[in-house]
Amino acid sequence: MRKGNLEKAFTYLESGAVLLVTTHDKKEDNVMTISWQMVLDFTPRFAICTGGWNESFDTILRTKQCTLCVPAADMLDKVVGIGTVHASECDKFKKFHLKKQTPAKVKSPILTDCLAAVECKLIDYIEPHGILVLKGVQLWENTLKKERRVLHANGDGTFFADGEFYNRRKEMQSRLPEGVERL
Repeated sequence: MRKGNLEKAFTYLESGAVLLVTTHDKKEDNVMTISWQMVLDFTPRFAICTGGWNESFDTILRTKQCTLCVPAADMLDKVVGIGTVHASECDKFKKFHLKKQTPAKVKSPILTDCLAAVECKLIDYIEPHGILVLKGVQLWENTLKKERRVLHANGDGTFFADGEFYNRRKEMQSRLPEGVERL
């Protein structure tokens, strides 16, 4: 190994699933791309990291809710496009041909072309770090979507998608909560 620039260390660690986060502010829907997210444990608690540069950030703080939508690899161009414009510049839902579904427990829409969506309520805000802690209140799964690969960002403008899946459920059965199997 050789020494590298510490400033790019995050590009090795950032590669959680890229998400499209939807919000609803009184009468308007918005969507942003985010790659800084974390599953907190087996309960439906998640954290995302963002700040005032995202218009949706203030909406999440005010409304205390959002929906985390998991795009598949076939949505890469939409994911990048959404992440490079602000809602004040255009209607992202029209510009990127996003199909919406009415949520069950929050006001922020579900993106129906995604693999899954989790309606969430804000339960904590860790201000010094811009971390929003969310509790999932409803899961939606797109069982008809053919593309199943999840997108990951490297933080440097490059992405990769999941490839093969390896099943070790039998070996890990004693450590997994019942019912967590993905499709």
